Amino acid sequence: MERIEAELFTDAGDDAVVRMPGRRFPGVLVQGDSLRILRGDVAEVLEACERGDLDEARESAGLLLANLDALLTRYEAALAEHDMPRPY
Repeated sequence: MERIEAELFTDAGDDAVVRMPGRRFPGVLVQGDSLRILRGDVAEVLEACERGDLDEARESAGLLLANLDALLTRYEAALAEHDMPRPY
């Protein structure tokens, strides 16, 4: 394990916006449990599609999109708060 210093753009809770050394833009630190939940959400969409249950797939995909939108909003707000342009 290597110890480094990183720049913290938000609080240090879940989904912290952090810039690693040598990077121009920050990224989002996703905790392991949150990553597992995200993976499970994608699996739900796929399983519903495989069963042909498009209503359930659409609902699961909508919830997944809402969660990703919230994460993106947090990221963009952190950039704006620090007068940084978006990398896209």
